[in-house]
Formats: sequence, structure tokens, C-alpha cells
Amino acid sequence: MFQKVHFRLAALCGGITTFILLLMSLGYLYISEQGLKTSSFISFQNDMNTLVNNLDGQTVITHEWIAKMESNGKYQIQITDNGIPFLYNERESEEEKQLFQNVQKYYEEHYGREEEDLFSSELSHTEFTFSDAGAPSEDYYVCVAGAQRKGSVFQMIVIAPLYALKRQIYMQRFLFLLLDIAAIMALSFFAWYFTKRILKPLKENQKKQMQFIASASHELRTPLAVILSCASASGHADGESREHFLSSIQSEGLRMSRLIDDMLLLTTADNHSWIIRKTPVEPDTMLLNTFESFQPLAAEKSIRLTVSIPEGSVPPLLCDRERISQVLAILLHNAVSYTPEGGKIHLSLSCQGKNILFSVQDNGIGIPDAEKKAVFDRFYRSENSRSQKEHFGLGLCIADEIVKAHRGRITVSDTPGGGSTFTVIL
Repeated sequence: MFQKVHFRLAALCGGITTFILLLMSLGYLYISEQGLKTSSFISFQNDMNTLVNNLDGQTVITHEWIAKMESNGKYQIQITDNGIPFLYNERESEEEKQLFQNVQKYYEEHYGREEEDLFSSELSHTEFTFSDAGAPSEDYYVCVAGAQRKGSVFQMIVIAPLYALKRQIYMQRFLFLLLDIAAIMALSFFAWYFTKRILKPLKENQKKQMQFIASASHELRTPLAVILSCASASGHADGESREHFLSSIQSEGLRMSRLIDDMLLLTTADNHSWIIRKTPVEPDTMLLNTFESFQPLAAEKSIRLTVSIPEGSVPPLLCDRERISQVLAILLHNAVSYTPEGGKIHLSLSCQGKNILFSVQDNGIGIPDAEKKAVFDRFYRSENSRSQKEHFGLGLCIADEIVKAHRGRITVSDTPGGGSTFTVIL
């Protein structure tokens, strides 16, 4: 499922970014090409102004002057007097003659019919863009200059092929195509990589959810099997045995109830629907209350339970009293459960800057370094604590969620001499 979602999400992200990239590239190309065409035409007009001004100052037009103008292949020039071409133009090929005829026809159609109406006594010129009907792929800039003098009509046609401009435009398009292909490949790679990163937490959450369901089913199956077995056996048992079976049913039922309560609590945390009611709380008083609540349980196991608080005043802690008390109760209950008879548990409170630290230190079975990060996972129980039937592996997970909701953290470390130390930092 995730592979299909990954592919579709990467295709969507890559497709959208590619579309935006192509749209921007086409827009830029259009603006750039229009700018190139405009600047090229303006440059042609400036050249024609210079050429016409030079021509206007000459009384004799020589073949050498025309050949010099055409020498670089940039222009093709035809000069006529009363419609008769100069001898220089007799060297033109049939294609060139046809091109000049087409230009002349186009000029007459768009700028006037009779030559006498086209020119004044002063040498004037007109520039325009021309596409040859005989060669649709060829475009030209054209300048037609002329004047009427002493009853004759002098006319000059200058044609500038746009090979260089087209080559520049095509080269620019080719470079943009290469850049777009490279950018699309890079965008596709990053879309694939980042969508994979985005989906990774979802895959982990789904995996944890499946593990949670499997572990919950396993934990519920055991007390349910005991309840069904005792219920079946109690129907054929005598009074004393029946009391024993009923007691077992009640015990396992309470165990299932605790497990379900813990699971519902974690579900609430997953949905971010926990209501944290923060009020100023005296942390030393809260720790002493927890200490007093667990003294009888510790005494039953002959565990020495001690507490230490700072001698000076402790600043109030802004927190949810019930939730933080629950965290301390979870840590202390675990310490009592995993500390052998005759062991020691020490509670302490300290201040470090703006932080309040609660510590629960025991000399019990301890936690291997390889398992320290995993103890806050759901239904995780250390190999050393598998025999503790009353623990489901949810207590530390609940405590961690509560502390995170307060923007704090829990750490675990080894107690000098053996055991574990849990520290809550708020």
C-alpha cells in the first residue's frame, strides 16, 4: 500500500513542480525571444538610418560601395532607377531576383500602389519584417528607401536574412530544454526522496499500531482464558473451590480492566485530546504525598524508602497536579516491583536553573544499556521483568506521554552499585 502511495505522491509532487517549471520556462522564453526580436529589429533600423544617411550624401553610387555593403553576407541590396536595376544586380541568381520581386510586391500591397505615390523628393525609408511565401521557413528584415528626383524614381531594397537571430533563438531553446530536463530529473529525484521521508513516520506509526494491537490482543487473551476456564470449572466445583475460582475471575477481570484503562489513556494521547489543566503546584509537597502513599507497599517488601528535598524554598511548578502525580506513582510502583526485598529506593527533588527534577532511584534488577531507549515503548518489558504479571509494559509509555504533554522529558540511567534511576525534568 505504501509503495503505491509513495509512487502516486512522488508523481503528484514531481508533476506539479515540473508543470510550474515548464510554465515559467515557456513564459521566460517568450519574453526573452520577443526582447531579442525587438532589439534585433531596432538594431536593423539604426543600421538602415546610417546607411540611408550615407547614401543621401553621395552623388555617385559605385559597384564597390554596394559590394562593400554586402561583403559580410549580412545584407542583400538591390537598387533600381525608374524600375531598372543597376548593372551590379544583374549578377543576382534567379532565387534572389524572385525574392526581391516578392518583397517589392509585398511593399506595394501594404504601403501603396503607384511608385509616384510612394516616395517624396527627400530620400525616405521604411523597415518591416517579411516572410517569403516561396520559402515559408525564411524570415527577413527589409528596408525600402527611395526618392523622386528630376522625374525619375530612385529605389533601394535592403534585405537582411534572420539566420543569426533564429540560430540564437534555437540555441536558447535548446539550452532551456537541457536545463529543464536536468531540473525535471532533479525534481523527480527529490520528490521521490522527500515523499519517502514524509511517509516514513506513517509507516512507523502503522507498524507500531499493528504491534500495539498484536500485543494488546496477546495481553488480553491470557486473563480472558483464565476467566473462561475458571467460569467453566466453577460450575462443577464445591463451595470452597468455587470461591477460589470466583476470586481468580475477579482478579483477572480487574487486570483486564487496568489494561483497557491504560490502552484508552494512550489512545487519548495519540489523538492529542488530553486535557492538561496547569496550575501552580508545590513540587516538594507533591513528592512527599507520593512518598507517603507508597510507604506501606514498600514496607510489605521490606524495602527502605527515603526522600530528600531542598532545604530552601522550591519555586512553584506550573503543571497538571494529577497527571504529574500519576507519573511519579508509575515510576515509584515500578521501582517497588523490581527491587528485591531488603532493597532501597530513594526519591529526590532538585532545581537546575528553570528546571525542576524529580528522581526515583532504586537498587533493583536494573536495565541493560541496549534496552534503555526501548523501555518507553508500548508493551515493552525487559527480559529481567517478564515474570512480573501485574505489569503490561504500558506504565512508562504513559508516563512519557504525560511528561511530553508538559514539554518535559524522562531520562533513565544506571544507579551506582546497581539498579536504575529515572529522572523527570520539567
